[in-house]
Amino acid sequence: MSIYLTAIIKSKPGYADALKAHLLELVSHSKTEIACLQYDLHQVEEDPNIYIFHEEWSDAAGLELHNSQPHLQNFVTNSADLRDGDIIIYKTHLVSA
Repeated sequence: MSIYLTAIIKSKPGYADALKAHLLELVSHSKTEIACLQYDLHQVEEDPNIYIFHEEWSDAAGLELHNSQPHLQNFVTNSADLRDGDIIIYKTHLVSA
């Protein structure tokens, strides 16, 4: 059964482009994972400091493996000075497609 996540990441003012570079690298690596069914990155038009991921993972084991991957751990560490606040993650369920 698929697992759906929405993650919201906000950059500090003036660091949106620097954070975007890290996010795009994360996307590149994450999309190669076997359990990754969707890993889309969006940027809010009204506030370009806010990025939103829409993710779909094939199962809990695949998501757990993703969370332990070096590219995710590196992102968390390397983007810490660029992010404004914590990464907000919502686990959701599909209501309509």
